[in-house]
Amino acid sequence: MIVSASYRTDIPAFYGEWFRRRLEAGYAMVANPYGGRPYRVELMPPSLDGFVFWTRNAAPFRPVLAMLAERHLPFFVQYTLTGYPRAVESAVPPLGAGLRQIRGLAERHGPRAVVWRYDPILFAAGMDAAFHRRNFAALAAALAGSVDEAVVSMAQAYAKTRRNLDAAARAHGFAWRDPDAEEKRDLLAALGDIASAHGMRLTLCSQPELGGTAARCIDAGRLADVAGRRLEAREKGNRPGCLCAESRDIGAYESCPHGCVYCYAVGSQARARARRRAHDPASEFLFPPAEAAQPSSGGVSEGASSAAGASGDLATATIAGRSRRS
Repeated sequence: MIVSASYRTDIPAFYGEWFRRRLEAGYAMVANPYGGRPYRVELMPPSLDGFVFWTRNAAPFRPVLAMLAERHLPFFVQYTLTGYPRAVESAVPPLGAGLRQIRGLAERHGPRAVVWRYDPILFAAGMDAAFHRRNFAALAAALAGSVDEAVVSMAQAYAKTRRNLDAAARAHGFAWRDPDAEEKRDLLAALGDIASAHGMRLTLCSQPELGGTAARCIDAGRLADVAGRRLEAREKGNRPGCLCAESRDIGAYESCPHGCVYCYAVGSQARARARRRAHDPASEFLFPPAEAAQPSSGGVSEGASSAAGASGDLATATIAGRSRRS
């Protein structure tokens, strides 16, 4: 079985010590966010095929990744890096740090061990299609040779997402909108050309109505390449258009304090910060069943709910300027 850690929260950034302890124990207990009994997930062979990590800050997790590599436990990292304004990503690492981390992951573990996510694509705080073309191009140029795939999706306005975006828009004085399908398709085509020019394949997460190449975020083929052996994993998407391989996720909703107002996995930033402070790294559970949080409607197309923010190099002046005006 492939273990996902985690599209519900950013385990590498905030819960690495818990994961390390659970790895030593050989299993993790998970509070089922959809109701029902808790379940146990094995974290060692022969039950384990490998790990998919989701993050916007892999730096705290570097010793754990090194330990996994030493033990020949295969993994790859879905790393979200957008460079959006602080008005919509208030507590993420600087852009330059994210670029260095992705390049470092590729250098240490190989380019198949890291995937870049420009996800979700949000039309807010002055970020229009022209912004995304420029911003994506700058990031792709900086990551050329380090990654071979860029995963994207268009932001989806779930109920909690809409509430959080509306609140941020009022607080920072910006507007946001959900563009029509034609505008989305035109932008995706442009980003696909940019990605190809930098040696990357653009894939689209769980939005088949927009065309393009479908992403496999839990990618058994990529994990097999990292492992150097064949992996048997059936396709088991969690919603229409999802081509992910079957996996078990060990994370928990409402627990990522990166401060991304568009995130489907967090309804209250205050609650996420409070839960992070109350977390017990010695527990079998990331958060015990009594503290389990229900997800919003929707799936995982908006990633692991974390990303690098609007400072650092590249398009910093443009991005920071937009943030100040927001």
